[in-house]
Amino acid sequence: MGDWNSLGTERCTRHWPWLVLVAALLVGCGGSAGGESDTLLTEYQQRLAASLGLEAPAPRSPDNIGSFPDKRERLLEIPETRDGMLNVYALRECHITSLVAGRNNQLGRVAPASQRWLYELELWRRLDACWRSEVPETLAESDRERLARLTEAKTEQLPRVSWNALFDSSEWADSFSRASSPLSPAETRPHDDQLAALAYLRDTTLHQFDPGWQPDSATLEGHLKTLRTRPFSAELLRTLLLAEQRLEEASELLEHSLERSCSRLSGFPDALHQSPEHARLEAWLARLEKTARGWLGAIDELLAAQTEGPEPVADYRRRWLSLEAPEAPLPAFDAARERHESLREELARRCRLPRGA
Repeated sequence: MGDWNSLGTERCTRHWPWLVLVAALLVGCGGSAGGESDTLLTEYQQRLAASLGLEAPAPRSPDNIGSFPDKRERLLEIPETRDGMLNVYALRECHITSLVAGRNNQLGRVAPASQRWLYELELWRRLDACWRSEVPETLAESDRERLARLTEAKTEQLPRVSWNALFDSSEWADSFSRASSPLSPAETRPHDDQLAALAYLRDTTLHQFDPGWQPDSATLEGHLKTLRTRPFSAELLRTLLLAEQRLEEASELLEHSLERSCSRLSGFPDALHQSPEHARLEAWLARLEKTARGWLGAIDELLAAQTEGPEPVADYRRRWLSLEAPEAPLPAFDAARERHESLREELARRCRLPRGA
């Protein structure tokens, strides 16, 4: 009968002209190409350093995000289910003959992972409905046992096929591309259709065993295409890494100041804290935290709806997408932000002049 299942460098060249090499080093190998966001952060560092009577730090390049697991590392293995066409025909009352034939033709074999999932979903629904009908009573014992085995196998396999449909899609993998740049302050939020795409993909997973839910191929492909429009996940993670790095550098200035005399300060803390530039930075950091929590929360809900995946994906999720793991970008950013504010407040308490002085 054929297969019923869906199957599941970056490198910086040294041979290009030196200008191209510099660009590759900055973007492809983890250097900072932070643009307006980096400018906003480094200008804050410079104003902070001036108010503390210190030299502004030389900005260090933040790390790039980790590589998304290779295709062979992120897909689940699904055993092939093979049977002869005569045996399939014996189950013709289950209305699977034409479906299986279509899957095994040339177009069916090269269909994208999302379409293979739709095929497996429809196949399972027809088998399950058939098993729950009066048809099994009309079958020979061997055919009834075959129907039971196939229904059980496809029920067990469907969540794994759903996983592969997501993780075998280039749209999903490319959304974590390392060849990306931090977001600018003006584009912190994802597009609404990108959030809708994550929600739809989660719904397809949650409702795949619900016979009353009808998937739509065009809608599914449209949402996957939306994720391809920009690698928002990667851009957001790189922005968090950049902001964490710059906040840590600014905190080093504050720590150094706490070891010195307050008389060396110039206009700190009140003037700097009340400046429009500082207000703009604080508003952007708050938006960044809110966006990251919402976006990564939506990804977490999508992955939580899936079956358990391979360990490399679990490791990537824990290291880069977690809402709680201390080393993940969002918790690390939150910690850097809280530490910086705590140091500012400590310095303010220590060095603020009394009223009327």
